[in-house]
Amino acid sequence: MKNLLILFVIMTFAAGCSHSDNSRKAPSDAEAATAQAGASESFANAAEFNPASAALLPYPETRRDDVVDEYFGTPVPDPYRWLEDDLSDETAAWVRAQNEVTSHFLDQIPFREQIRQRLTDDWNFERLSAPTRHGDWYYYSRNDGLQNHSAIYRSAEPGGEAEIFLDPNTFSEDGTTSLAGLSFTRDGSLAAYMISEGGSDWRKAMVLDTRTMEQVGDTLVEIKFSAISWRGNEGFYYSSYESPDGSQLSAMTDQHKLYFHRIGTPQSEDQLVFGGPETPRRYIYGTVSEDQRYLVIGAAVSTSGNELYIRDLQDETAGLKTVIDNFDNDHQVIHTEGDRLFIHTNLDASNYRLVEASIHNPGPENWVDVIPETENVLNVGSAGGFLFANYLIDVQTRIKQFDLQGGLVREVELPSIGTAGGFSARDADTTLYYTFTSFTYPSTIYKYDIREGHSELYWTPEIDFDPEAYVTEQVFYESKDGTRIPMFITYKKGLEMDGSNPTYLYAYGGFNVSLRPSFSVTRLVWLENGGIYAQPNIRGGGEYGERWHSAGRRKNRQNVFDDFITAAEFLVDNGYTSHERLAIAGGSNGGLLVGAVMTQRPDVAAVAFPAVGVLDMLRYHTFTAGAGWAFDYGTADDSEEMFRYLLGYSPVHNVREGVTYPSTMITTADHDDRVVPAHSFKFAAELQDNHAGDNPVLIRIETRAGHGAGRTTESIISEWADRYAFTWFNMGLNPFVD
Repeated sequence: MKNLLILFVIMTFAAGCSHSDNSRKAPSDAEAATAQAGASESFANAAEFNPASAALLPYPETRRDDVVDEYFGTPVPDPYRWLEDDLSDETAAWVRAQNEVTSHFLDQIPFREQIRQRLTDDWNFERLSAPTRHGDWYYYSRNDGLQNHSAIYRSAEPGGEAEIFLDPNTFSEDGTTSLAGLSFTRDGSLAAYMISEGGSDWRKAMVLDTRTMEQVGDTLVEIKFSAISWRGNEGFYYSSYESPDGSQLSAMTDQHKLYFHRIGTPQSEDQLVFGGPETPRRYIYGTVSEDQRYLVIGAAVSTSGNELYIRDLQDETAGLKTVIDNFDNDHQVIHTEGDRLFIHTNLDASNYRLVEASIHNPGPENWVDVIPETENVLNVGSAGGFLFANYLIDVQTRIKQFDLQGGLVREVELPSIGTAGGFSARDADTTLYYTFTSFTYPSTIYKYDIREGHSELYWTPEIDFDPEAYVTEQVFYESKDGTRIPMFITYKKGLEMDGSNPTYLYAYGGFNVSLRPSFSVTRLVWLENGGIYAQPNIRGGGEYGERWHSAGRRKNRQNVFDDFITAAEFLVDNGYTSHERLAIAGGSNGGLLVGAVMTQRPDVAAVAFPAVGVLDMLRYHTFTAGAGWAFDYGTADDSEEMFRYLLGYSPVHNVREGVTYPSTMITTADHDDRVVPAHSFKFAAELQDNHAGDNPVLIRIETRAGHGAGRTTESIISEWADRYAFTWFNMGLNPFVD
C-alpha cells in the first residue's frame, strides 16, 4: 500500500529530486590541478554586478478582502481567499498579470538563453527504460532526446528491431496530454492505457487490442489515484471518486471507490467492489495477483496506514477476507504462492519485514517472518520464484536475493554505491532488468540472470558528461537537537571551498519519502559552471524507517525545518558557500519546507524556490484530496493545540511586514489539482505586499500543467533555465562571461 500511495497520492516533485554517489575518489595531484583550474575559471572571471540593475515592473495590485475565520476563539484573517476560486475571471486576470511581471524580469537576464541552450544540448540524448515482457513482445519506453514525451516501443527480443506501440507525442498538438499508465493482460493480448490532460490527476482510460491496435470498448473517464489491474481478459479493476461539485481542480474529493469494468460494457454498468457510503475510505486500490487467483484490496484514510482485504477469485462463493482491520500500519501483498501470501509490513517492525500468511488464516496473529526486520529499511520485490530484498543503508542501496523460505541465496553485486531499482519480474522469468544510478552515474540498465546471479550491462546512455570530473561526498551533521543527519554534496573536483561557491540546497522531508542518490541531467549546467548541489536526508522522510518519518510529522514538524536550516549552516560553516551564495529549493511538501524556512530565517539564503507548495496550513485539507495528508500535518480542526502549532509555521500566515526576504520565485501550475495553486497565489500576494528591500518576489505560473507529472521536455527545460538564470543573476554572477 505504501508504494502505491507514494505513486498516486503523496506529493513528490520529481524534477528537483536528485541523488548521489557516496564514494570519495581523491584525484591525483595532476587531476586536482586540472580540475581546480576548470572549477575556478567559471567564477573567477564571472562578472559581478548588482541584480537591482534589472527593472522590476510594479507588482499587480492584489485585492484584500475582509475575510476572517475563527479557530477556537482566535480570529485569523484570510484577505486573499478570492484567489482560491480557479474558475473566476478575476483570478485568471491576476495570473496573467503576475506572469507578465515574471517574464519581464527574466527577459532581462543576459545569459538566460545560454543556459536554455546548454540545458537543451545536455538533454539531447537517447533515453530508454528497462524492457518488460507481455505476451510475445518486450515493451519499453524510448525518447530520442528532445521529444516532449517518451514513446512506447516493442520488439520480439530485448534489444531487437522495434516498432512504436504507443506515442504520447500524438495525443495533443501542444504536448500537454501525456501517458499516465499502461497495463497488459497476462497473455499480452489487451492493453489498457491512461492519459492525463493538462497535468491533471484525473485520468481517461482506453483499451487496445495489441494485435490489431484497435480500441476495444468505450473510453473510461474520471479515474483518479488509480492503477489498472486486469482479471483475465474479461476486465479490470480501477479506482475513482465521484465528480465533485464546483471546480474539478480544487473541490474536495473524499470517498474513493474501487470498480470492476467488464470489457465491452458501458462504464455506467461498472460494478462497485469496495468503497462508497458503506465503506467510506479516502484511498482504495485493488490488485489481482500474478497467478490471477487473488484480489487484494488496500484501503486508507490517509497517506500512511491501511486496511488489507483479500478475495479468492477461484471460489465464486468467497467473500472478502479481512487481513488487517485498522489504519495503524502499512501492509502490501507483494507475492502469492498457492495458499501462501507474502506481506510487506511495518507492523511491529519500524524498518519493515516480510511475513508469510495463509489464505485460510491470514490475520497477523498467524504471521511468520520470512525476512525479519533489521536495522535497515526494507523493501521487497519478487522475480523468477525468488525474493529480492532492497535495503536502504545510510541512503544507499544493498540488494539481497532470498528463496521463498527466507533462505539467503546471495547478495547482488552492484556497479557502485548508489541507487538500484527494478528487482521484480514474473514468476516464469529467468531474467530481470534493473537500473542503477547515482549523482554522477547516469541511469543505466543491467540484465540479471536470476538463477546464476550474474549481472551484465544491457544499456547505458551516451551523454556528454565526464563523471570523473566530479566528486560526491556524504557528510553527517548535527541538527539543532543533536540528531545526526546525512547529506550528499556533489561538485566539480578541485573546487576551492572558500565560501564563494553558488550552492543549490534541495530537500523534501515528509510522507515517509526517501530521497536517494540519482542522476539528473538538469544539474549538469549547474555543476559544470562551478555550482555545488547539496541534498540532506532530513527527518519526515523514510530513510531510517518509521521512526525517522514520525520524528518529522505533526507536532514534530519543526524538526524538519531545523534539519534544513542546520544543513545550510553546515555548508556555510565548512566553506562550501555563504548565505549570499545559497539557494534553497523544494517542491510540494518540499515547497512547504522552503516557505517555512524562509519565513523563519529570511537571512538563511539569497534565493528561494518554493515549488507547488503546501503553504496555507489552516486550509490545505479543504481542497481535493488534501485531507489525506493529515497523518503528517494534523489539521487546524483537530484541537486548539494543533491549530496553534500549524499557525506558528504556516508560510502564508507568517510573512511579516518590513522584512527583507530572499529573492524568491514561487512556481506552480494552473491545473495542479493535488496541491492547488491557491497556496502559491496567496503566499506570493503576502510576500509582495509585506516584503522590504529590492529582492524580487515573483511567481511563475505554468499554464496547462499540473503538479509535475507528464510535463513536456520543452516546459521542463524552460523552467530550469529560468531557475538557474534567476539564481545566478540574484547572486550577482554571470557564469558565461567570455
